[in-house]
Order: sequence, then C-alpha cells, then structure tokens
Amino acid sequence: MQPSGKIWMVVWAGVILLAGCNFAPSYLRPQVSIPANFKELKHADLQNTEGWKDAEPKEHVLRGKWWEVFGDPQLKALEEEGNASNQSVAAAFANFLAARAVVKQSRSLFFPTVTTTPSVTKSGGRQGTSVGGTNVTNNGNSATLYSLPFDATWELDFWGRIKNTVQANARTAEAGFADLENLRLTVESEVAVNYFQIRALDGQKQLFESAVVAFRESLELTKARFQTGIASDQDVAQAEAQLNTTQVQATDLGIQRAQLEHAIAVLIGKSPSMFYIPIEPLQTKPQAVPFDVPSTLLERRPDIAAAERRVAAANAQIGIARAAYFPTVTLSGSAGFQSSTIANLVSGPSLAWSVGGNLAETLFDAGRRRGVTEQAWANYQNTVANYRQTVLSAFQEVEDNLSTLRILSQEIREQAAAVQSSQRFLTLANDRYKLGIDSYLNVITAQTTLLNNQRIAVNLRGLQMTATVQLVKALGGGWQRGRLQR
Repeated sequence: MQPSGKIWMVVWAGVILLAGCNFAPSYLRPQVSIPANFKELKHADLQNTEGWKDAEPKEHVLRGKWWEVFGDPQLKALEEEGNASNQSVAAAFANFLAARAVVKQSRSLFFPTVTTTPSVTKSGGRQGTSVGGTNVTNNGNSATLYSLPFDATWELDFWGRIKNTVQANARTAEAGFADLENLRLTVESEVAVNYFQIRALDGQKQLFESAVVAFRESLELTKARFQTGIASDQDVAQAEAQLNTTQVQATDLGIQRAQLEHAIAVLIGKSPSMFYIPIEPLQTKPQAVPFDVPSTLLERRPDIAAAERRVAAANAQIGIARAAYFPTVTLSGSAGFQSSTIANLVSGPSLAWSVGGNLAETLFDAGRRRGVTEQAWANYQNTVANYRQTVLSAFQEVEDNLSTLRILSQEIREQAAAVQSSQRFLTLANDRYKLGIDSYLNVITAQTTLLNNQRIAVNLRGLQMTATVQLVKALGGGWQRGRLQR
C-alpha cells in the first residue's frame, strides 16, 4: 500500500471515530410539579374581575408588542424607545454575542489545525552541511535553504469531550439569549408600571387642583359670611388652613412624579434633563389578559427558559469531566518543500512529509479528575434546584397578580360607593352650614373625606393598571420559547 493510502486510512478512521462515545447523561428537562389550573381562576369572585380572561382559540398567548393591548400612543412610543436605546439591554445583547462567539470557537475543535512556518536560512563554511535533511555544499561560500512546511494536528473526539464542550457552550449561549429577553421584558414592564404610576399621580393632581378651586371658593364665601356677622373668624381660619394644606399636598405629588419621569428617561436611554412626559390624568382602562394553563409558563417565560438551558449546559459539563478519565488521541502530520533554490522549491524532489499519532493518558492525579467530576454533578444539581425554584416563583407571581386584580376589582367597586356617599355627605354639610344648623367644621370634614376617597379611587385604578402589567410580565409577555432556536 502506498504511503498516501495509509494516510487516508488514518484520516478516515478518525472521521468514523469522531462520533465516538458520549459520557454525558441523557438529558431530560427536570420534572416540576405543575398544577392543572391557577388557584385564583377558580375563585368565586373572579367573574367580576377586570384584567384577565380565559384563553380563546388562537388567542391563548400575547404576541409581540404586548403593551399595544392598552391602546396608549404615549406608552407605545416610550416602549419603542426603550427597546431601541436601553443600555442594560445593549450590554446583555453584547454578552449574548460573546457567548455565541464562544460556541464558534469550540466548534472549530472538530477540525484539524493547520499551520505553516515558511523560512529562509543562510549558512556558510568550507565543508558540506545538512539542513533539514537536505545536503548543501557551499565550498566556502554562503548557501541559502528555502523551506515551505505545513503542519497539521487533529484531536479525535473519541469520548465526546469536544462534542459536550460545544453542547455546553451552545446551551449557555441560549441561556444568555433568554436572559437578554427576560431583561428586555423587565425593562418593558418597568416602563409601563412607571408610566401608569405617573398617570395616576396626574389624576390625583387634577383632583387636588379642582379641590383647591373649590376650597378657595369656600374661603371667599366664609369671609363674606364673616364680614356680615353670620360666620366666625374661626371658620375663616379653618377654611384658610384647609386650602393651604391641600395646596401643599398637590405640590408634594411633584416629587414622586419627577422621580418616576427620571426613571423612565433612564430606561429608554435618555438623559433625565432632556426628557418630559406631558401631564395627563389616567384614562387607560385595564385590558383583559389572555392566558392558558400553568404548564404554558414553561414555554412563555424567558427566565424559566434560561434556567432550563443552564441545566442542559451543566449536564454536558458532566460528560466533559468524565471524558478526562480516558486518553487523548491526536493525529499529526506535516508536509512541505525544501530546496536550495526558490525556483525548484515547489517540485517533486523537494517534497518531504511525515504522519503519525500520539496518545496521552494521565496515570495518577491524586483524585483531581474525580473531584472535577463530583463538582460537575454538584453544579448540575444546583442548576436543577434553581430551575425548579424559578418555576415556583413564576407560579407565585401569576397567583399574586391574579389575586391582586381580584381584590382590587372589589375595592374599586366599594370605593366608588364610598365616593358617592362622601359626595352626598358634603352636599348635606354645605346645606346645613348655610342654614346655620352646623358649624363650618362639618363642611371641612365632608370636603376632606370626599377628597381622600376620590384620591383613593384614583390610586386604586393606578394599582389596577400596574397589576395588569405585572400579570403580563408574569405570563412571559409576548415571548415564546421557540425563539431560542435561532
């Protein structure tokens, strides 16, 4: 058999054995106890709850830009800016690209590494010399040797070490992509929550401004009654105190609104000093959020997907650790040309080649490989526990927000009744004061009660909107696990 035939036999043997053994355990997604239905969906009061609905055919998940269900142009514009300019998202995207590049690096290990080291060597002396197996006679004159070698090395993946390295890096990159999407969803939800909180504050600001106008009118009326001797100076002082207190409360809302506005600016990648949201009371109504059975959370939440991909990566790391018990087999070969003249460098007589292989095995390491394998198993168990905890936390978040929406719906109905009662109380107090039956203190009490109840009603609406956003986030927004397959 010709030497070149032997070379190809060795190469093909390496290719056949490349599939080799795989010492990683067969991977299955860790089992998690999943309820058949969400607890809150079976509650007797849920039929009166705003912000949720049963899944319908072809509508069992939110898709894409989930914030568009609220129909708020200002919120839509903010979300678009946040997706394009948030710096935390940009950093996470760069991390994902780096992880994907690591996968490309590890895949290169499947193939031979070929190098070349061209050289030109000058030598002198009166006797013949031999350079690289080529005899050069110079008779006292300097001689030149041209060399163009090519060297190749190839580690055969008999035990699946390279394959599992690629698998581990690929799963880690997928986890990084899921982390990116989870961060993106978090930013989107924070923008929406802060936005609705601002709108709720604007609603409260509107209430206070209306109250200030009403209280100023009451003060003028009380002063007029005092000047005619009907009311006392004490009534005037009470009216002034109420007006000033209400103005302070209205001004105080500006602190929280400014901070929320600054937070949104940072979330969408803008300087707070160059960003402003026009004042507009909360008008957006809670939207029905469609969702399916609890098991869909495993497919819809990017944080769950990230945790599961890390379990898969840890599983592959076990195979890498186990492969260290077996020898490393490496093929090596070289071929090239050597000649004393560059004109004859690439020619048959100048060709030289060699091929061979080596086997490396660790005979004694004082338990190092065993320790590495035990560490890999422990890391795997750690990722399994983290995955299960992430799933449990996801169920908790959904149940929390469903119960919040249910209770808030009941509170809003009860608060609406309280506002109506307060309005009637104020009407009666004003009438009795004008007739001289009661003191002005009753009017102030009635006005304060009405304002507080109206403020609570607006605040409850704001909480309802933020709970709806949090429910959307808990359900995974518009993300789907299939997006990992990129």
